[in-house]
Amino acid sequence: MRVRTPSEIRSSRRSRRHSCWDHLYAAPLWPLHGANLGTLARTCDAVGACLVLPRFPWVPEALARGNTLRKPICVHWTGDPLGWLGRQRERGARIVGVELADEAVRLADVGAARTRTVVVLGHEQSGIPPAALELLDTCVEIPMVGVGASLNVAVAGSLALYKLSGLM
Repeated sequence: MRVRTPSEIRSSRRSRRHSCWDHLYAAPLWPLHGANLGTLARTCDAVGACLVLPRFPWVPEALARGNTLRKPICVHWTGDPLGWLGRQRERGARIVGVELADEAVRLADVGAARTRTVVVLGHEQSGIPPAALELLDTCVEIPMVGVGASLNVAVAGSLALYKLSGLM
């Protein structure tokens, strides 16, 4: 087995950041840990998704510190997470929450996003707020066999984005 060199990898990828494709959005609208935002930003770049973030005072600096990419990614800022989600529904977006819910579909059973899709990621301790749950079209669940109740927002978001982007 031969491992590809960094220059071979770079030559097979786009040379500049993607513009807003208006197709797939990662929306950790109630972030708790800033380090996870940088990790999620890298995943958004990898799958061609946009990142949606609230304008909490600490979020822009946390994103800048955690994003190790050389080029900026597509970030949409919102001051009102619930209002933003409502506007996305009105625009016809499919709103998918990553949450442990009775009606949740296993992530493995979800197909690639064929329409504009927003992946809502909740607070790492309390999940997606009840008012936001009412705006979801569906919930996906990431099955786990360990003793933990959930994954951190960067890991859960990355798994969901890769699946919905059709890259796995």
